[in-house]
Amino acid sequence: MKKILIIEDDESIHNIIEELLKENGYVVFNAYSGTEALLLLEKEKYDLILLDLMLPGLTGEELLVKVKDIPVIVLSAKISSDDKVNCLLSGANDYITKPFDSKELLARIEVQLRNRSKNNIIENLKYRELELLNDNHTLLVCNKKVNLTKTEYAIIKQLLLNRTQVITKNKLLDLISIDTEDCDENSLRVHISNLRKKIRNYTETEYIESIWGIGFKIKS
Repeated sequence: MKKILIIEDDESIHNIIEELLKENGYVVFNAYSGTEALLLLEKEKYDLILLDLMLPGLTGEELLVKVKDIPVIVLSAKISSDDKVNCLLSGANDYITKPFDSKELLARIEVQLRNRSKNNIIENLKYRELELLNDNHTLLVCNKKVNLTKTEYAIIKQLLLNRTQVITKNKLLDLISIDTEDCDENSLRVHISNLRKKIRNYTETEYIESIWGIGFKIKS
């Protein structure tokens, strides 16, 4: 049974989500502050996190950057595009504004859990000085660990999986949507640039090639 951690300080909303998840066969764990959630994350492994942003102790934004290798769906009353973009770029897999529809929430949870299962069957990917470790979502460059955001990891994974071909921008956006949400063409360029810089910290080889007007590929 899949284990889901609810991090929500509003008790009434928390209880509604908890009841919904239990009715649908999930094992539920509860945290009512960011500090409490951090302690639970040190003790237990979860399949998915539902995260509110306006929390006592650590805020949801502060907690988000500390979460590794667990899908996170943000549930927040914050509705601005900036809040959504900042959370997604910080590692959230999805963002749902309150109030939310129960069926939609269950569907989005199912999608994230299904995607997580798909990702777990992909073997490590290795190409020259690059190695992508699927079990802990880590990129090694010259055997040195490179810290990536979820979106950066999704990008390099798809480029390595398809390294013999050029991937168009639209196709790459479709492919990484399995692992991340709401990345558009403008933010894709930013993620690619950041990814190149991180790889360049460990090697002089340029691995990500831009094909003007088309997309990207791993440089052979």
